[in-house]
Amino acid sequence: MRGDFKKLSEIKLGESAVIESFTDDTMKLKLLEMGCLPGEVVTVTRFAPFGDPMAIAVADSMLSLRMSEAANVLVSVRS
Repeated sequence: MRGDFKKLSEIKLGESAVIESFTDDTMKLKLLEMGCLPGEVVTVTRFAPFGDPMAIAVADSMLSLRMSEAANVLVSVRS
């Protein structure tokens, strides 16, 4: 595992990343229940007109996350 993590909220449209960890335990439980597991690849598929919320593809599902929620997910960007 590398140490150059970003917040999911910092990932650009069309980029993919691997979920590494979470910064908030309450949000972690919610995201785990939705299929956002460490090691899963997430792809940012769209943003709402004002940039919040964002839509991500993860584990054969499409999820909508507020930017404040996405900021609790640490990811490593895929090259």
